[in-house]
Amino acid sequence: MNRINCWEFMKCGREPNGLNADKLGICPVTQFNKFNSINNGKYAGRFCWTIAGTFCDGVPSGTYSEKFSNCLKCSFLIKVNEEESRNFILTPDKKAVDL
Repeated sequence: MNRINCWEFMKCGREPNGLNADKLGICPVTQFNKFNSINNGKYAGRFCWTIAGTFCDGVPSGTYSEKFSNCLKCSFLIKVNEEESRNFILTPDKKAVDL
């Protein structure tokens, strides 16, 4: 199964060389190597709900703890959960990382 990352699903254009990267900045999810391959994503691309500094629906998000309840309703998180099934990882093993 072909797994897509959040920036591809959301079409935000905040990936390196993306359409909105110059205007809005590069999303930290696209370069956060510590979570590379979690939920079969690139960098934190399928674990984005744990990273501060994302834009959700065009609005800057807060810290992991501030945004988490909203993320639980996100269609992308729900998609990743369905695709990964029993292997789905919702939260980091250690203290959440807030950039």
